[in-house]
Amino acid sequence: MYLNNLSYNKGTKKKKKRLGRGIGSCYGKTCGKGHKGQKSRSGGKIKRGFEGGQTPLYRRLPKFGFKTKKNILTQEIKLSNLNIIKNTVIDIYTLKKYNLIKKNIKNIKIILFGKIYSRKIICNIKTTLKSYIKIKNLGGVVDT
Repeated sequence: MYLNNLSYNKGTKKKKKRLGRGIGSCYGKTCGKGHKGQKSRSGGKIKRGFEGGQTPLYRRLPKFGFKTKKNILTQEIKLSNLNIIKNTVIDIYTLKKYNLIKKNIKNIKIILFGKIYSRKIICNIKTTLKSYIKIKNLGGVVDT
């Protein structure tokens, strides 16, 4: 095999469009741009979304959607963090008292992360299934 024997596979190489090469080339005179108009001029580009001066579609349609504040007011707590609390009864106010959650939090969920060593009674706090089982096994109560 020599360099002069190498060639591209058939169909991989496309011939370049040769503009302004006479009538017989199909791209002579106007070079495929037609007669007059903005697109026939050099530098005649039209911005994306431009509708000829008419108010574009993206401005005619109303705005929609919102960002929910539920994400801001929700927080997760590790199961191991409950060991810090000396009380057996745990609710939102005790968690705020021990600085385990921020002051503005309204929705809390206990997730299984670490171990719990003492019996706890949990009031008005959501739990995951596995953390619920761990609390129940120690004789704790979960009230939602």
